[in-house]
Amino acid sequence: MTGASARPAPLAPEPGARNLVVGVGARRGAPLDEVFGLIEETLRSAGLRTADVVELATVEAKADEPGIVGAAARLGVPVRAHPAAALAAVRVPNPSGAPAAAVGTASVAEAAALIDADELVVEKSVAPGATCAVARRFPAVLAPFPVSGEKTSPPLVTEGPRPFTMAAMNPPTQNIESAGPDLRHHGDAEVRGENLTDLAVNVRTHTPPEWLRQRIAASLVSLAAYPDGTAARAAVAERHGLPVDRVLLTAGAAEAFVLIARALPVRHPVVVHPQFTEPEAALRAAGHGVGRVLLRAEDGFRLDPAAVPDEADLVVVGNPTNPTSVLHPAALLERLARPGRTLVVDEAFMDVVPGEREALCGRTDIPGLVVLRSLTKTWGLAGLRIGYVLADPETVALLADAQPLWPVSSPALAAAQACMEPRALVEAAQAADRITVDRAHLLAGLAEFSEVEAVEEARGPFVLVRLERAAEVRERLRLLGFAARRGDTFPGLGPRWLRLAVRDRATTNRFLQALDQAVQALPARTGR
Repeated sequence: MTGASARPAPLAPEPGARNLVVGVGARRGAPLDEVFGLIEETLRSAGLRTADVVELATVEAKADEPGIVGAAARLGVPVRAHPAAALAAVRVPNPSGAPAAAVGTASVAEAAALIDADELVVEKSVAPGATCAVARRFPAVLAPFPVSGEKTSPPLVTEGPRPFTMAAMNPPTQNIESAGPDLRHHGDAEVRGENLTDLAVNVRTHTPPEWLRQRIAASLVSLAAYPDGTAARAAVAERHGLPVDRVLLTAGAAEAFVLIARALPVRHPVVVHPQFTEPEAALRAAGHGVGRVLLRAEDGFRLDPAAVPDEADLVVVGNPTNPTSVLHPAALLERLARPGRTLVVDEAFMDVVPGEREALCGRTDIPGLVVLRSLTKTWGLAGLRIGYVLADPETVALLADAQPLWPVSSPALAAAQACMEPRALVEAAQAADRITVDRAHLLAGLAEFSEVEAVEEARGPFVLVRLERAAEVRERLRLLGFAARRGDTFPGLGPRWLRLAVRDRATTNRFLQALDQAVQALPARTGR
């Protein structure tokens, strides 16, 4: 073998742990003995067993190569074919121009190994007619649904929003890049411990209001008693016109994602991206393979329900979606529902939409509908952790059984009850109107920059923008006192994206001045 040498993984897999994915590339007509011999030698040199291989992965154009098909047959595993465009989106440690020119991806072997796994444990090995690389899954689960066969499960390609699966949670080892973005990175990391004007976190400024702080403070006198969520649950039910048995209180929407991942009988979950990454992170942590439907900037990040595969029995979508700020029509989301499928709609930012148009939170006629709400954004309660689930009684019961005892604290329950009162709903509606005006001001200011492209259909309390050298601009903004949310940790985006929270006009004006300085200060690049 020549090229990058095989290196043992830092942690050897447990005996009998079938969790290895072998990515394979081959020239036309590469003989079986050469392909299989390369795979066998690569595994042996790394101290890995052929018995622990669960599949061979390759690009669609090579899926029918006799050498690859024959090697899979000898190993007793299937061949998994991925579209070239999907593989091209995977970062690899050893890119090469030859496969990029031939099939559109910089390394068929490494990208195919990584796209449905978590960690590359053996870099690309090369023989005259073939290449291979080995990745490992944590935990050992099969991919959630077939990606070949467009009639039932169309793969993702750049021409349209099609689904594919890719694990992306575990950190890289041995200086090998991760298979995807850091799903556990959130906006609070941009400002923690820093004295910066915060445009990275979507919590409304100057909150919680004084009256809410007083209600929370009043609950502290009863901390000796165990929390009783009866009154708060009834208040949420009344606010949405629902029976109490359709309401579950949670420690923020994040807990709800964990409960859904752990408690519901799910086989083929799909997450619509770009969106809040905790749903996928929770599903992966619970051992699920996760399919992704990636929406495209060229389409305004709008969802085509036909992009979601029929096999999906759990679909997660945000509305309005974080970070794109796109508000999907309720009628469009309804088309995702069907018997046997759980449709999770994250409405954490819906109360920022005037009139809450397109909300599904009060609907009981949509099969499998689960709506999540959060009180942390509008009311500034991120540190208190309070949210709720609205779903059919059977689903609520399943999720409740997975909760620990007393999952929501007494102060959080007091806040939930207070935020359901008429006075609070009026204040929230007024805040939504102000945010609409302030967002328009931000978008108008951004339109003055030829270097900046904003998602114009923004309806949330944040705006997604694309610009060249966004990472450098973001760092210069920090030096000028502003924190912006990086976009490359959201699946489907990349290093050219930033998310900006909507703030009052004065703050926005100061930010726009800083943005102008940051953009103008970038040194000109030479060469082409």
